[in-house]
Amino acid sequence: MRTDHDPELDELRRRYVALDRRYLRLNYGIFRLSERERHRLAGELAQAADAITPRELDLLLDCGWRERKTAAWLIAIADRTAFRHRLGELLLASEVCYAGHAYCITLAAFGTSADAELLVTYLDRYLARPDLDYDQTSALGALLHLDATHDTDHATRLLAPDGPWQQWVQAQPHRRELKPAEYQETMARYSLFVRECARHRAASGER
Repeated sequence: MRTDHDPELDELRRRYVALDRRYLRLNYGIFRLSERERHRLAGELAQAADAITPRELDLLLDCGWRERKTAAWLIAIADRTAFRHRLGELLLASEVCYAGHAYCITLAAFGTSADAELLVTYLDRYLARPDLDYDQTSALGALLHLDATHDTDHATRLLAPDGPWQQWVQAQPHRRELKPAEYQETMARYSLFVRECARHRAASGER
């Protein structure tokens, strides 16, 4: 993971990550924005997703959580599926905090069986670790969203009585009151916002 202050990286951080504290704005607060504010943010993200190059995204994904989180969002908005397996590897490695949630949003936005398989691989590993409270809820929400969207059942085995999810939740007292459907709904809302940003990209391309 790069932590150096290479001039090119510093410029990328300034343009794509730190601008208006973008890395902090990409969270649940999106849903509390007014329609006008959300529309403006979607337009800004669409422009950034169009402008950044694959090489620049690779550079950001080599850095810390702020850069990785922002890069994952821009990848989702531009539907750059070539990054699918890179994001799957980063999710599984779980090297930094906060970024894993964004990887799950991106995989949910891509929306294929290949993305579901990456989420299942993550959950198989980390639901077996009740000592770790990482991105299990985000990954499950993304997987359930994909199942609901594509009429698949990837999450069924994980949610079986006394199965991996229930065993993990039992070790997480603060999670017991939240239901899988709530994580699914949250991920569906993020996916809708990604699509809103994508529509901005399409509209700007038509002009």
